[in-house]
Amino acid sequence: MDTLAVNRRSFLRVSALAGGGFVLGAHLSAEDALAAADAGAAFAPNAFVKIAADGVVTVVAKNPEVGQGIKTMLPMLIAEELDVDFKDIRIEQALSDPAKYGNQFAGGSQATPQNWDEHRRFGAVARTMLVSAAAATWGVPESECYASRATVHHRPSGRKTGYGDLAAKAATLPVPDPKSVTLKDPKDFRIIGQFTPGVDNPKVVTGQPLYGIDVKVPGMLHAVYEKCPVFGGKVATANLEEVKTLPGVRHAFVVEGTANLEGLNPGVAIVADSFWAAQSARKKLHVTWNEGETASQSSEGFAKRAAELRGQPGGKSLRSDGDLDAAIAGAAKVVEASYSYPFIAHAPLEPQNCTAQYQDGKLEIWAPTQNPQPGRKLVAGTLGIPESDITIHLTRIGGGFGRRLFNDYMVEAAWISKVAGAPVKLLWTREDDMRHDLYRPGGFHHLRGGVDAAGRPVAWHDHFVSFGDGKEFAKAAGISDSEFPARFIPNFRLEATMLPLGVPTGWLRAPGSNALAFVFQCFIDELAHAAGKDPVEFRRDLLGEARLVTNPDGKGGYDAGRMRGVLDLVAEKSGWGRRTLPKGSGLGVGFHYSHLGYFAEVAEVQVDPRGRVKVPKVWVAGDVGSTIINPAGAINQVQGSVIDGLGELLHQEITLEGGRVKQSNFHDHPLIRMSEAPEVEVHFRKTENSPTGLGEPALPPLVPAVCNAIFAATGKRVRTLPLSKVNLLA
Repeated sequence: MDTLAVNRRSFLRVSALAGGGFVLGAHLSAEDALAAADAGAAFAPNAFVKIAADGVVTVVAKNPEVGQGIKTMLPMLIAEELDVDFKDIRIEQALSDPAKYGNQFAGGSQATPQNWDEHRRFGAVARTMLVSAAAATWGVPESECYASRATVHHRPSGRKTGYGDLAAKAATLPVPDPKSVTLKDPKDFRIIGQFTPGVDNPKVVTGQPLYGIDVKVPGMLHAVYEKCPVFGGKVATANLEEVKTLPGVRHAFVVEGTANLEGLNPGVAIVADSFWAAQSARKKLHVTWNEGETASQSSEGFAKRAAELRGQPGGKSLRSDGDLDAAIAGAAKVVEASYSYPFIAHAPLEPQNCTAQYQDGKLEIWAPTQNPQPGRKLVAGTLGIPESDITIHLTRIGGGFGRRLFNDYMVEAAWISKVAGAPVKLLWTREDDMRHDLYRPGGFHHLRGGVDAAGRPVAWHDHFVSFGDGKEFAKAAGISDSEFPARFIPNFRLEATMLPLGVPTGWLRAPGSNALAFVFQCFIDELAHAAGKDPVEFRRDLLGEARLVTNPDGKGGYDAGRMRGVLDLVAEKSGWGRRTLPKGSGLGVGFHYSHLGYFAEVAEVQVDPRGRVKVPKVWVAGDVGSTIINPAGAINQVQGSVIDGLGELLHQEITLEGGRVKQSNFHDHPLIRMSEAPEVEVHFRKTENSPTGLGEPALPPLVPAVCNAIFAATGKRVRTLPLSKVNLLA
């Protein structure tokens, strides 16, 4: 990732606007500022803050909004330190422009840790300059002045002046070093920490256009794109001449594409006056394909090979601590189990789409992308045009979950627009989206563990069967050598065997962790049962005393105290050990550290006589540092993570047959229903750590908590997903 370099010269620039306004931005040269002022511009697109002469404050939200609330949260940081009421500011979505805004992406729960300090300093610098402007105007010391609610006050005299009246004067002052400005004491926060509705909520609930799928530009045509059902396959023949004669069709052509499965895949484009005309023509398109080697791969074949590897040494050693074989031989009890989980599609409600206009060697794009800059690089390299000739408008995203970190739909739209010679909106169907994803990879784990006579875990062995080329894992298919419980069990061996894969994989919300937490927290539960210990107490003992556990190089830090804290909190809030449950019900627990967040969860499960599972309630305890910036958004993210994880657990699976994805829509890759959603009770444990993100870390513990609760209710272990494949009556 690129990081915006921060220093006194480049962090902030200030300029006067025509009419007396004040713009505070990043990387704005004096020449550009003067040109903007001379042209009478009301807003410079590289500015984070603008204060007009009439007092109107505009704040730019730089990152893509994918439902995580970032378009609300980041401006809250600026507004807090600027000391303006949040309801009074205007918020604008930035264009993609990393030279002006720094890193712009939505993923990895990184927005808070990357912007917590920087964005507050944007607001604090502006406030400092406005106070300086007021003091200079009144001829008084700055120490006698303070800012509050878009007004600067003079304590001794009671004089006060609004920001709008001070904007022109402030624009003439030198910019202070951002590191020198005083940030607010958290006890004085009026915006940070308050429940704040999403700024787009009124438009969302009234159906106003916000999303990529809503974009319309003059002269726009509509495109669909047919690709080989086997990944990497190429067009052999297509009845293009027949398709071109169909009503409304303007163009039909073969795209040779590239070998990059994350880029421009080969296919056939149809461009028409309307989506209906394009899709109708597509139904009469007949293509023969050269399918390639991936046509020999299948989910059944992967599972068969993984089973053959059980009990065999792994192809690659990832970690080896202590003497595993001796520990297993000397253990009082040994547990062996094999776990597996499937490929999963991202399945956002808004299918992939992009509008592109190629004209005179330049390209303008409207895209619901989580990661615009790699998209720009991809398009520039594929079309052979400079990145500087590409403009990307960031639309609101109707769900991403990691899918829109990849920009294949963007380069498809750009290529089609260039060939068609017209602005084009490309819209994937639901079937396109399901069958041409970059999937959460499946995986297989063959586990052995041992506990001693006192019930302490003394040995852990995982032979992980995943996907890759034998040296490197496929994207999102790997595992860290410090993945818990590594470093917490003295005799520990982690090894891997990689199976070749021709299907593209990618990051699904809480990548890696969304599957690994299921395997490891469920197997920890199996060890606790073998030891005859309560699952929560067993985990407390495993974590041990509060300390930071690292690798010898000091990396891979895991704070046992923070995890103990959330485990104790969720046990308290759920009434663990104190609740009496009816027959067929049970409580299960799981915890996981990912994306800088520590989370523990307890699930209550009911299993009826027919083996049907209901999850009435889930308790969540999380530690993401000292401050919850927007509790409304934070609770939303945690509840959404729980519901998302439960949907994956209950239903979701992608299966391959002949290199093809069998599933096509929500009837065979279902999302969770409202009737299946549990009550989710959320608690945050605040600690003296910098705030971190919330989009992902609450998801991983949900799956093992539910599976462990099923065992508590029925005595049956869930070792394969989704749950729809598990017979709880057997």
